[in-house]
Amino acid sequence: MSADRASDFRVEKMRSHAAIRLSDNDLLLGCFFVSAARPNRPGPERIGELLNAEPGFFPFELHDEGVPRTILINRAQVLTVELAENEARQDVGYDVAVRHTVAVRLSNGHRIEGTVRVYRPSDSVRLSDWARQPDQFRYIETEHITVIVNIAHVVDACEISS
Repeated sequence: MSADRASDFRVEKMRSHAAIRLSDNDLLLGCFFVSAARPNRPGPERIGELLNAEPGFFPFELHDEGVPRTILINRAQVLTVELAENEARQDVGYDVAVRHTVAVRLSNGHRIEGTVRVYRPSDSVRLSDWARQPDQFRYIETEHITVIVNIAHVVDACEISS
């Protein structure tokens, strides 16, 4: 096989802008590399899907000083990801999922207020059901942005009146 020919196993990637807050409180600005297509649904891969796909490290294009560079980030050290777009709206059932207005306190002391959605049967739609969902990374929609939180760094969550 020629080095000029693309691999049959190559997956086309696109950049998706975001800001990552790490457990040491560093804020990283840059891009995730997401698949341009998904095998199970139309449209590109979402950052939430990428983070929940597997444990360990993921590549991130860092936009700090100078030329962009790619680093590997350990998922376990990610507190939050601030998204450039509200990809939570792409969830199947988004419009009918039960909404809870919440305040979430993270391990770094930061507090996030926003809305979470519970995609469960009608007898399992409490905030505690959201807390027990299997995904490590969960969406919270705030007044201005959508944030993905690492549930391992959530100290507590409570409902607040909207």
